[in-house]
Amino acid sequence: MQKKNHQGLGWRCLYAMFIALILTAILRRSSTKGPSVPSMSSDQHQFTEASTVSSTQDQLTESSPGNQDQLLESSSDNQDQFAEKESSPEALANSPENALVSVNPEDNMENMDSPSVMAEETENTVDNFGAPSTNSTASIPLEREYGGVANMSSSNTQVCDYSKGRWVADSRRPFYSGFGCRRWLPKAWACRLTRRTDFSYEGYRWQPVNCEIPEFNRFTFLTKMQDKTIAFIGDSLGRQQFHSLMCMATGGEESPEVKDVGREYGLVKHPGAIRPDGWAFRFPSTNTTILFYWSSTLCKLERINSLDSHFKFALHLDRSPSFMRKFLPRFDILVLNTAHHWIRTKFIANGWTMYLNGKPIKDGILVDMTNVKNYTVHRVVRWLDSQISLRPQLKAFFRTRSPRHLVNGDSNSGGNCNNTTPLNGGSEVMQDGSSDKVVASAVKGTRVKILDISALSSLRDEAHKSNYGGFGTSVFGGFGTSVFYDCLHWCLPGIPDTWNELLIAQL
Repeated sequence: MQKKNHQGLGWRCLYAMFIALILTAILRRSSTKGPSVPSMSSDQHQFTEASTVSSTQDQLTESSPGNQDQLLESSSDNQDQFAEKESSPEALANSPENALVSVNPEDNMENMDSPSVMAEETENTVDNFGAPSTNSTASIPLEREYGGVANMSSSNTQVCDYSKGRWVADSRRPFYSGFGCRRWLPKAWACRLTRRTDFSYEGYRWQPVNCEIPEFNRFTFLTKMQDKTIAFIGDSLGRQQFHSLMCMATGGEESPEVKDVGREYGLVKHPGAIRPDGWAFRFPSTNTTILFYWSSTLCKLERINSLDSHFKFALHLDRSPSFMRKFLPRFDILVLNTAHHWIRTKFIANGWTMYLNGKPIKDGILVDMTNVKNYTVHRVVRWLDSQISLRPQLKAFFRTRSPRHLVNGDSNSGGNCNNTTPLNGGSEVMQDGSSDKVVASAVKGTRVKILDISALSSLRDEAHKSNYGGFGTSVFGGFGTSVFYDCLHWCLPGIPDTWNELLIAQL
């Protein structure tokens, strides 16, 4: 009897051990799998852009910017002033992350047949980027190299917040002479060649609060940029940053050895245009290419009717410029910006009609211009983030808005930017977070970095082009001055040089 009880007890022990082994195996298996990766939500699908595009089709479908829009770059009015204001949290609630907009990837395929009078590109290379994986964003750690500055912190490394700091006087500035750099510096922004007599704005540098910006040396810079291409895509302020970097990289010298390679990128002056869609130059000693492409909205522009002499364009909110899609594989550093063209008057003057899914937008939340800009910035960033996983060499930045300093009215009622004393409004920026909430929201959680220049630039209202004209000229009735105040663009040398210092520091 006792032997029988021992046998029953033994079987119970074996059974308990067997159950324990099964439970242990199940627990080990679930722990090795790791957390499941969620698929991209329907909201995120708004930002995925089908990129299987042939350049031949782009040549037939996308037109260059019209003359009207190139001329309107410097316009300033009360509506533009209103458009500059930051979107409130309520406005951001209507951003693309919450917009109920259906974007069918198949509708983004560039398969139209309508010819364009002014084709944007000339190369016959075929690029097939493919649609991004639905898990491309969710499955990538935020600590990766290309994450936004706010997303790159770790327990061992303190990341510099370049947007916090102060302006300090520095006799070593500027990096080049405003009387030189004739090949790269447009006369419109060369304030040394105007009637302006005060140039104290040139003698300041930006000092971040918790780190140092390496002193810029053009030879060191070019050496580090060996075999690399730096691309700026955006509006006229993006163009200013491009011209600034060209002057910095050449020291303002003539540099005849630097080659114009614009034709490689289709950047040629088209019939009827007042200038090319951009410029590209290469330094042979280091095989470094620096280029700019004009796209004030970062959207694809397409002539609606090639036979219509009134130049009406479809502005496709869900499609990036063909130039960017086509040449992205050649870029190592990309800097984007868009801000001051998102006002209805400019859309009307330029003949732009907003399109989504290949159709004109007639109603819904994207009729509001604030929502349209939010949608576009988020869409571009999400698409670019999906491309970085395919091109690990690419470092992408989205520059925040550059401020306008028009005071005492708008451009039609006595508004001006007459101040010439540096730092009247203070010299420090200590705020947390960017002043440009739209860009900050868009890059959060992506590998696109923010180039945050808004707050530091807002302290420099004395450094604008203002109303100074050239020597011996009479512009709009004034001798050496103009009744029009350009309180948006900057004198060069000037503030865009600092933007480039911050860019280079983050490289």
